[in-house]
Amino acid sequence: MENLEKNFILAKKQDRRAQKALYEMFSGKMLAIANSYTNNLHDAEDVLLGAFMKCFTKIEECRDWKSFPFWLRKIVVNDSINCIRKSKNLLYVDIEIADDYSDEDFEEPLKEINLEEIFSQMPVGYRLIFNLYVFEEKKHQEIAEILNISEGTSKSQLSKAKKWLADFLKEKKNEKRNIETIKV
Repeated sequence: MENLEKNFILAKKQDRRAQKALYEMFSGKMLAIANSYTNNLHDAEDVLLGAFMKCFTKIEECRDWKSFPFWLRKIVVNDSINCIRKSKNLLYVDIEIADDYSDEDFEEPLKEINLEEIFSQMPVGYRLIFNLYVFEEKKHQEIAEILNISEGTSKSQLSKAKKWLADFLKEKKNEKRNIETIKV
C-alpha cells in the first residue's frame, strides 16, 4: 500500500508516471467490474478509459489515498450503468413475484463457477440489479434511485435474478452429471 499512497499523492500533482502506476495497479480489476456490468469487453474498455480520465481530472475530490480504490470503483460502476443506459433499452417489469426457491439452492459448493459465463447469459436488467445489490452492497432504495426505477421493481428483479441464477446452476449441475454418466 505504500506505493498506492505515494502514487496517489503524486497523481494529485498531475504526475503522469504516478497516474500510469495507478492505472496499472487498478485497471485489471476495474475492467473486470466494468465487464460484469456491460457484458461486452469493448464497452468495458471504453468505460475503463473514461473512468480513469474522469478519475485523474477529478482526483482532487478524493481526499484520502485509502479511499481511492473505493472512489475509483464507484466511478467505474456509475459509468458502466450509464453506458448500458445509453446503448440498451432496459425493460423492468413492476411486479412482485413469490420466491419459489430457497437459499439452499445456492449453498451446494460448485468447484467451477465461471462468473464470466454466468454474467454473459444473465439478462441485463437482472445483472445490473444483482451486481449493485450483491457486489456493491446497495439497498433497494439506493438501486431504485440509481436506475430510476421503483423499489418494488428492484426487489422483483433481484428475486428474478436469484431464480435465474439457481436455475442456471441447476442446469450446469445436470449437464455435469450427464457428462459423468456418459463417461461411465
